[in-house]
Amino acid sequence: MGVSQSMAGFYVARFFLGVTESGLFPGVVFYLSMWYKRNEQHYRIALFFSAAALAGAFGGIFAYGIAHMRGVGGLNGWRWIFIIEGLLTVVVSLFSYLFISNYPATAKFLTEDERAYIHARLASNSDATRNESFTWPNVLSAIRDPKIWLYGLGFHTMSLPLYTLSLFLPTIIKELGFTAGQAQLLTVPPYVVATCLTMIVAVASEKTKIRAPFIMGSSCFAIIGYIILLSSKKASVSYVGTIFAAGGIYPATAIVLSWPANNVSGQTKRATANAMQISIGNLGAVMGTQLYRTENVPRFYVGHSMAMGYLVANVFVVGTLWWVLKSENARRDRGEREDRLRNIAEGEWLGDEDPRWRFQT
Repeated sequence: MGVSQSMAGFYVARFFLGVTESGLFPGVVFYLSMWYKRNEQHYRIALFFSAAALAGAFGGIFAYGIAHMRGVGGLNGWRWIFIIEGLLTVVVSLFSYLFISNYPATAKFLTEDERAYIHARLASNSDATRNESFTWPNVLSAIRDPKIWLYGLGFHTMSLPLYTLSLFLPTIIKELGFTAGQAQLLTVPPYVVATCLTMIVAVASEKTKIRAPFIMGSSCFAIIGYIILLSSKKASVSYVGTIFAAGGIYPATAIVLSWPANNVSGQTKRATANAMQISIGNLGAVMGTQLYRTENVPRFYVGHSMAMGYLVANVFVVGTLWWVLKSENARRDRGEREDRLRNIAEGEWLGDEDPRWRFQT
């Protein structure tokens, strides 16, 4: 993208960037679910996701500095942003390949005693140690499960405000009356607050083993930010609104993305669920890119209103999923699903359809 010389070339490069990037997050979420117990996964996924917020903070400073490279090598400053960040990604990926092992069972850096210890921990709490091969019926099981679609809608209703905020935050701040350089630097505080709150909320959610209330509470926190952005004409007050928005969006998204990793049992089904959630969610981001238009500056009524509406919808979607999961847990506690165990072999596991499985709510 940094060296493309035409709009068509730029679009082609961007397309393949999206293709290669699309499997990153669902892959990381699934990977972590194969190494950590259910009650340990959420914090690790939130830690990974908080890096995105932290990258936004450093990205503003980075972009501000690189923009001053205009003319170096005969290239514009924005081209150097793509070139340098792209090269860093390639270098880090090469080193990562040498240090990341697929599963505990195949990790060369573990001793046999360490491998046995990890296996025992996982066997008591998840399906990560089960030798499950890929089957299409397990894929179809995910597609037919209404809960998976609700997980997807949970992320869909977060992705529009998430991506529009990250993509347009410098523009939003610039249109409040600041210069482009100031706008890049002023993106740092909202992302720092978002990173801190993501970790705080993740720890609280993991310690209490509660998911839905923290998502809904964080979404409401972000809604306050958009109310400020829509109602205030003062640049300083509107800037506070961006901090509220970022501080609510990132913690809520981190928990939403970790939820199916905690609750979907069956390795193929869980991998499919993670992919479905990201795919359904990213459709919100596609629409979001069309909402912040030049004719709406500096207030961006359309974009802010849609983002706030999506956050309100998120509260309802997560509330519905919370009720569905709690109701299913109650049925299993009453023994209403025990008939599923009648004709299965000893040691056989039915995934999250097994009446012994309890969903985290």
